[in-house]
Amino acid sequence: MNIVVNEELKAYIDPLTPEEHEALERSILTEGCRDALVLWGDVLVDGHNRYGICQKHGLPFQTVQNTRFKTIEDVHLWMIDQHLGRRSISDFLRGVLALRKKDIVDERRARALAETARPDDDAPFDADTPTAEPSTDNGAAALPPPAPLSSREAIARAARLSSNQVVMIEKIQKQAAPELVAAVKSGVISINTAAAVASLPAEEQVSAANAGKDELKQAAKRVREARRRPREESAESDAADQPAGQQPDAVQMLERRVAELTAENESLRRQVAELQAQLATA
Repeated sequence: MNIVVNEELKAYIDPLTPEEHEALERSILTEGCRDALVLWGDVLVDGHNRYGICQKHGLPFQTVQNTRFKTIEDVHLWMIDQHLGRRSISDFLRGVLALRKKDIVDERRARALAETARPDDDAPFDADTPTAEPSTDNGAAALPPPAPLSSREAIARAARLSSNQVVMIEKIQKQAAPELVAAVKSGVISINTAAAVASLPAEEQVSAANAGKDELKQAAKRVREARRRPREESAESDAADQPAGQQPDAVQMLERRVAELTAENESLRRQVAELQAQLATA
């Protein structure tokens, strides 16, 4: 069997860590290659690590054709969905894949709208081109169009993340130096820390990443403190601008809060008493 390894597809999803690859190799050597490799014609789509390990040790493996792929975009979307459905991938990679899916879906929709909006008179004419959509060689139905990811909330649901995490991952993708991206991918730092450090100039990001985890955390702390300072100064300025008699007093604020809590407590007591009376008469 002639299996073609497309390097672009092989690198489309982040590779396994050395530890993960070693664990997979041990599993295959012990139990064999249990999952079939997925092919698109001769092209290997899923199972690059398993294929490499089986080739290395001369082990047998099974293959299966996905006959519903029509374009490389179909392949990309399928690969993304397969990995989004796995529990083992990191939150960062989950967000990156969901954002990739959004880009592919948006590009498809834009092309479809452009083709729909084009007047028939402008369409190229070829006497040899059939008017009906040509059928596929294998007769398999095409993959259904994926649902649009038109909001951060939709992206977050697809990635099983919060909208705030999606925002931070977008920022990391746009602003982070490669060394910082490598740190968050490997799990050295959190998404939150990486997003904060990504606000710094590229040189400072690289310096912090090269210095290690502790320095990255300190850099993130400095960024957060720098952001907090203007807000605190603004709040102090607003308070200073108020007339002296209108400035909030800590004791008064505490008294108001106590009064609010007391009122809430009384309301809850009344509700409990009403429920007890209803139960007694039932």
